[in-house]
Amino acid sequence: MTCRKCGTEIADKAIVCYKCGTATTDPVFQPPAAGRRGGSTSVLVTSLTALLLLVVAVIFFSRTPADSTRVVTWVVAGVAVLIIILRAYARRR
Repeated sequence: MTCRKCGTEIADKAIVCYKCGTATTDPVFQPPAAGRRGGSTSVLVTSLTALLLLVVAVIFFSRTPADSTRVVTWVVAGVAVLIIILRAYARRR
């Protein structure tokens, strides 16, 4: 068999040409087209919504008695975890 790119004589069972590295067959799977991912807008909206909820929670709990500081801590921690999970999910898409 000869290489279709450089014309070198290669073995019949060769997968690639040993001289130029060209594959002897076409790939089974085509790589995805390079381009911009469409999910960036949804990630921004989700992050801003979570941040807005965090601000509203802090304002609401700052007006209540001092006993609610523990609740504020849990709300802030929960929103932070939610943001991290949503951003990780968006990157996997």
